[in-house]
Amino acid sequence: MTKAVVFDFNGTLSDDEPVLARVYEELFAELGKPITEAEYYEHLAGHTDEEMLRRWFGHSDEAVIAERVRRYNERVSDGSTVDADMRAAFAFAKERVPVALVSAALIDEIAPVVAAAGLDFDAIISQDDVTNGKPHPEPYLRAAAELGVDPNELLAFEDTDVGVASAKAAGAYVVGLTRTLGAERMAGADELVERIDVPLLERLLCS
Repeated sequence: MTKAVVFDFNGTLSDDEPVLARVYEELFAELGKPITEAEYYEHLAGHTDEEMLRRWFGHSDEAVIAERVRRYNERVSDGSTVDADMRAAFAFAKERVPVALVSAALIDEIAPVVAAAGLDFDAIISQDDVTNGKPHPEPYLRAAAELGVDPNELLAFEDTDVGVASAKAAGAYVVGLTRTLGAERMAGADELVERIDVPLLERLLCS
């Protein structure tokens, strides 16, 4: 039985993966090791910034992460990447159960988007709040604890295989959004959808 809904941020709540890909393309090229959009989706999407940098450069760098966040915020802090269907789906869920956000992103990039979109979450778990980011289950376990529900009572929405692995390891029921990585890489989810809207939330919460 679902007692709480949890949305991933990048690519799920916020339709921003193309924006992120462009930011990483620009930044990594300037740092001397270019990455293509396809390589971003293949190797990095869904991971924390620290893990992305380690995978691509062999080490992390706080200054690079801060610059990445700054460039991201320049493009999306108006909330425009949270579309009308997503806002309506959030409102539908919020009227019925607690709603949380669980993300590998940093709170400095999450907060402006969420505020601009007018979304009032019951809990936000960012990369700042955990020791182990996705695909480790810690982010979802912490969300369940903050919401006061068992992890297996969570309904989670994710757009990457990394996120699916995290939510499933915690025990959540996971709906995989296919627009970022496609159906094949999201096959670990309990079900797959092409979009998140009110009819989907109505089916999952009210049937």
